[in-house]
Amino acid sequence: MQKVLLAGFGGQGIMMMGELLAYSAMLTGKQVTYMPSYGPEMRGGTANCSVVISDEPISSPIVTDPAILVAMNEPSLVKFENSVRPAGVVFVNRSLISKEPERGDIEYVLVDCTGIAQGIANARLSNIVMLGAVISKTGLIALDTVYAAMDKKFTGEKAKFIPANRKALCAWEAGVN
Repeated sequence: MQKVLLAGFGGQGIMMMGELLAYSAMLTGKQVTYMPSYGPEMRGGTANCSVVISDEPISSPIVTDPAILVAMNEPSLVKFENSVRPAGVVFVNRSLISKEPERGDIEYVLVDCTGIAQGIANARLSNIVMLGAVISKTGLIALDTVYAAMDKKFTGEKAKFIPANRKALCAWEAGVN
C-alpha cells in the first residue's frame, strides 16, 4: 500500500495531480482512494489531497503517515514534513520553497518545478512537472499509464493541452532541470 499526500495552495494544480495519480492507478487495476481537502479561500488558500494505492481493499482514505509527500509551497512542507513515515520521500518544489531539509530519516527530492515548466512551455505546468518527478522517482505508475489517464481526463476543448502536459510530465526525468 502506498500513501501519498500532495499539498500546496489553491491554483497550483494539487487536485489535478492527485486525480491523475489516482486515475492512473485505477487504470492498472489497483484499489484507489482520493480525498481532496480545500482551505476556505479556494484559489490561493491551502489545498491538499491524499491518494492511497493498493492491491488490496483500502480501509480508510485518510493519510496521516504518508510514504510520499509532495510539497508545492513552504507552508505545506512545514505542516506535513513531520508526518512522513521514516524512509519516506518528500518532493519539494524548490521554485517556491527555500527551507532546508531537516530530517535525516527521509529522502528529499528537490525539483525546480517553475523553472522546468517555464523552460518547456508554461509555468502553469509546474504541477505536471512535479507529478513526473514523483512517478519517475518512485515508480508508482508507468509513464504510459499517466498518458492514458491524460487522454481520458483532457477531452473536448482540453484535449489541446495534452501535448504540453506530456512534455511537462517527462521533463524532469529527461534532465530538464
